[in-house]
Amino acid sequence: MLEAFVLATILCGFLGIILKKNLIMKILSMDVMSTGVIAYFVVIASRRGVFTPILGNMLRTDYADPVPQAVILTAIVIGFSIQALMLVGVIKLARNNPTLEIKEIEKGDLS
Repeated sequence: MLEAFVLATILCGFLGIILKKNLIMKILSMDVMSTGVIAYFVVIASRRGVFTPILGNMLRTDYADPVPQAVILTAIVIGFSIQALMLVGVIKLARNNPTLEIKEIEKGDLS
């Protein structure tokens, strides 16, 4: 059930990227899709009976692999920096254009 909600989040973000015409909405849709992909990896990686790799008094044999966790943290940081860079680009673009609609920007570039 949780996987269905995560996949619906990814689909909503993807449809937002395709259907929305405003650049800010496209960036937000991309963030929603990125969050859905990260949540999907978390759902896949979570398993019962797997312990965190912390030393203690109890003898445990099944440890969770910390490498996927590091990859997901890296994906979050990279996604945040890309989103910030795109928003800076939109701010620069907004200085020359009165609107952030894609069709209006393309019409202004042709003339």
